[in-house]
Amino acid sequence: MQAVIYKKYGTPDQLRLVEVPTPTPTDQEVLIKIHACSINGSDRENLVGKPLYARMSGGGLRKPGKPILGSDIAGTVAAVGKNHTEFQVGDELFGELPGYHGGFAEYVCTSGETLALKPANLTFSQAAAIPQAGAIARQGIREQGQVQAGQQVLINGAG
Repeated sequence: MQAVIYKKYGTPDQLRLVEVPTPTPTDQEVLIKIHACSINGSDRENLVGKPLYARMSGGGLRKPGKPILGSDIAGTVAAVGKNHTEFQVGDELFGELPGYHGGFAEYVCTSGETLALKPANLTFSQAAAIPQAGAIARQGIREQGQVQAGQQVLINGAG
C-alpha cells in the first residue's frame, strides 16, 4: 500500500510517498481502507516535533517512531480480527486514531474504540473533518463562548 511517511522531524519537505506493507489486524482489531483523512494541528506538531509532548506521542525523541501521520479518518472496514465483534466488513466508519498516527495511508489497523459508524448523509471527506476540529469547536462554543440554545454563531476559519 502507499503511505505518506516522515523519517525525521522538520518541515513538510520531510514527507515522502512510499510503498509500505499493508497491515494485518490483530484478533481484536479492524483493518480500515481509508477514503479520507483530515489534516490537523496535531499532524503539524508531530511533523515538527514541537512541543515536546508531540515527540512523546510519536514514539521517538530523536526521530519519529511512528512514521505515518494522520489521526482523523473515514473509511470502510476491509477485514476484522477473529475476536473483534463491534464492526463488520463493509461498515463505513469515521473517528480518531489513538496516538494520532496512521491515517496518511491506504489502510490502517485499530481497535475501533475511537471509531463510529459514519452517518449516511455525510461524505467520507466530511466525516474525516469532524473528530479533532469538531471537538475543539464544540469545546470553544460551549466552554469558552458559553453559547446558549437559540443564539447565532459565526464560524470563521473552521479547522
